[in-house]
Amino acid sequence: MTSSPHHRPRIAIPVPTSTDIAYNQRSWPQYAVAVERSGGEPVEIPLLATPVEIANLINTCQAVLLPGSPADVNPHKYGQDPIPECAPTDSPRENVDELLLQDAHNLYKPIFAICFGIQILNVWRGGTLVQDLTVLPVNHAAGGKVAIAHTAATAPESLLGTLLTPEEAPVQDNFLRLPINSSHHQAIGIPGDGLRVSARCPQDAVIEAVEGGQATEGATAHFVLGVQWHPERSYDISPASRALFDRFIAEATAWVPRSVHTSVA
Repeated sequence: MTSSPHHRPRIAIPVPTSTDIAYNQRSWPQYAVAVERSGGEPVEIPLLATPVEIANLINTCQAVLLPGSPADVNPHKYGQDPIPECAPTDSPRENVDELLLQDAHNLYKPIFAICFGIQILNVWRGGTLVQDLTVLPVNHAAGGKVAIAHTAATAPESLLGTLLTPEEAPVQDNFLRLPINSSHHQAIGIPGDGLRVSARCPQDAVIEAVEGGQATEGATAHFVLGVQWHPERSYDISPASRALFDRFIAEATAWVPRSVHTSVA
């Protein structure tokens, strides 16, 4: 996909963590490069700026990408106490994500959520998380050095399904089997309001993707897509990964502020 330099949409991408500088330096550029290669302009959203400074920056962006993080979402936000396997929370990251989510839902800005991002999206929309997956048969915490950890059984009629090719994701048992990487130990439990499950791991039914704008009038026009894997890492080797970013940037390019109807005397 190509985009005019004068019409490259600005994509808000929060810094992944408030505590791990090395992780940020390693991971944030991967999201930024994928956004740039698909025609967008990545905009770093700092975690420790003031709410006013963050809001002013958000206002200049047309879409939101929520990246991964080594932190876990605060379980108290979905009505659970943390178990020992639950990683420490990152309040500054959660606060910024919630500001971004509120703005994007108010203005119907496109949202693309990845790994930790899909989890906080789900919690923000009223859903729950599974705090630890280690007892399951699939190694969901395979990590960045494993290019393909397992497959995601994807509903063909879903938004995600429409982005896949039969060469990369052949049909099996009426689902498209997309090979994916995997670097997580938590996952969505109960999907949040208005979120539809579009992919699961076939071996253990772990939710791998959700989609859907708000469950309100006109929600079908709101692009919201979350994946549990890391397409920014597989941009070079996976047509589906490129298609995800291309579609997200296309939605951001097409976004316009919601019209305000006023009566004229």
